[in-house]
Amino acid sequence: MNPMQRSSRLSEVRYDLRGPVQQVAKQLEAEGHSILRMNLGDPAPFGLEAPESIVVDMVHHLREAQAYSDSKGIFSARTAIVQFYQTRGLMQFGVEDIFIGNGVSELISMTLQAFLEPGDQVLIPSPDYPLWTASVLLSGGEAVHYACNDQENWWPDMADVEAKISARTRAIVIINPNNPTGAVYPRHILEQFAELARKHELVLFSDEIYEKILYEDAVHIHTAAVAPDLPVLTFSGLSKAYRMPGYRAGWVAVSGNRTATAGYREALELLASLRLCPNVPAQHAIQTALGGYQSIEDLVKPGGRLRVQRDLACRLLNDIPGVSCIPAAGAMYLFPRLDPAIYPITDDEQLVIDLLRSQKIMISHGTAFHWPAPDHFRFVILPREAEIRDAVDRIATFLGQLRAQAPA
Repeated sequence: MNPMQRSSRLSEVRYDLRGPVQQVAKQLEAEGHSILRMNLGDPAPFGLEAPESIVVDMVHHLREAQAYSDSKGIFSARTAIVQFYQTRGLMQFGVEDIFIGNGVSELISMTLQAFLEPGDQVLIPSPDYPLWTASVLLSGGEAVHYACNDQENWWPDMADVEAKISARTRAIVIINPNNPTGAVYPRHILEQFAELARKHELVLFSDEIYEKILYEDAVHIHTAAVAPDLPVLTFSGLSKAYRMPGYRAGWVAVSGNRTATAGYREALELLASLRLCPNVPAQHAIQTALGGYQSIEDLVKPGGRLRVQRDLACRLLNDIPGVSCIPAAGAMYLFPRLDPAIYPITDDEQLVIDLLRSQKIMISHGTAFHWPAPDHFRFVILPREAEIRDAVDRIATFLGQLRAQAPA
């Protein structure tokens, strides 16, 4: 038998968050080492668990969740999603505009597969959540990255966005709040995206999974709210704000002129049918989650656990010579910069591997998020204060060794 080869469609696909660094971590753990994982965007391992009321409601509905559901999701869950958006002033959504999926990740792939032709270009932020880039490539498209500016709150460089638009551009991806930077975009930025979409007849894909995780005076504005006339796909779910990523409950809401989007909606319904249905038990959690007490607000307010951990991590990282860190306005991450004059790094993945082997701590390198320079890393703020202090101490020790080894 001839050797099985990987598909050529994977030739440019990367997902470095679970690549070589993860393999080194597994090897070290197999050797008996304990790894401090500051790379995970999963709340549960750090004691941030789903609210009990949501879990109880899911258990209560288990017996009636044994059969397939409607391919788009159960009616009560989709109704709850529509009602949530109505409370946010988005009156354009109806129940048939909602597609529930096994997390937002599945829906990213599904919505792009239903949309792209070979060679179509999609604009994606740099840095990005790398699943977007991988999914565009797997759908036959070309990912084109627009710059976000760390000197301007990590907001998109709108001049660069417009400069990247070509005759082959079909869509723009907006990640707001952003992973990995924690940026939250103000209304004028979203309005500029909407204006570019109108001018060039583009679709807006708006990843809003962190919409409820906001700090200080940050306000999340839905992209669909500033673009009611445009085709907008709004993604969200329960994995982050409700701390239940393993249950796989996400959704996408399709808005825009129904006649203009009719063919696309049919394609989405076809793909939704091909996967039969989303995970049914988790769908029963959606109505309870969206309609119940929003416990995430306690975690992000002053004195709340996530707010305290963000402030602590940012302060400690900024105390390291040659490290600068902008406080995240939202989400669960920081994206610190290493001054190239002090740390002349050429391969940040190797840097992260060396840190892992030396200090038994795992972070994510910035180029894994399609940031062009090897001068950033992502640091997760989910662990408790003692673990954050320990993690920053280990990073500071490692970077101190690099500075000592640098030529005078």
